[in-house]
Amino acid sequence: MMEFDGRAVTPDELARLALVNYGHFTTMRVDRGRVRGLSLHLERLVRDCRALFDADLDPATVRRLVRRVRGDSPIMVRVTVFAPDLDLGRPARFVEPRLLVSTRPVQDHDLPPLRLQTSGYERDRPRVKHVGLFGAMEQRRKAQRNGFDDVLFVDRHGNVSEGATWNIGFIEGESVVWPAAEQLPGVTMALLKGLSQTAMVRPIAEPASMSAAFVTNAAVGVRPVGQIDDTALASDAAIIGELQAAYLAIPGEEL
Repeated sequence: MMEFDGRAVTPDELARLALVNYGHFTTMRVDRGRVRGLSLHLERLVRDCRALFDADLDPATVRRLVRRVRGDSPIMVRVTVFAPDLDLGRPARFVEPRLLVSTRPVQDHDLPPLRLQTSGYERDRPRVKHVGLFGAMEQRRKAQRNGFDDVLFVDRHGNVSEGATWNIGFIEGESVVWPAAEQLPGVTMALLKGLSQTAMVRPIAEPASMSAAFVTNAAVGVRPVGQIDDTALASDAAIIGELQAAYLAIPGEEL
């Protein structure tokens, strides 16, 4: 399902988004009208709208439009902010950002541990969740063609940053270690950071040296990593199970 400002979207409006490819988004899981980290998703949309369009975004409007597409069952909802009137020749001209709300099913079955291939790559404007996904998808495609499930980005300094559509955390002893490299500040990662008393943030140049790892986003929550390049990791580490349970126990905020 897709709605544009609360009505059916037209092919021309979708074409504007596809051909210009300038905008930002957030993706959230809506479960019985509630969203874990809803306030963080709204803050992201407001912040990124100001960064890309020099415009204010009304969080109440976002909530109203997402309520329109919620169902009785859990669902993934993506809110994309873009401007159909953006001129390729004069992108500095002020245009009004609009809201495209789309949905997809939730995958609730247990997912196997991920096998990751490291790759040197840094996203444009990494702190903005923008729609420019070409580079990330190209790196994911290369990793999958090499027999891996996904890609793990390493920056120009040799430090781990993030994945194509997720953040990553590592286990060292009894502590959770988050990469310090520039990355998109994920909502799920932020929620988990708020739960842990032993978490630390530091540069990670040798990810395979960690005892375990996991990825996080709104779609999968917490998913273990079983392999990085040629090194196997302990995907059944107890602390990962504890993080999964703690995340699921976070109450959702009402839309």
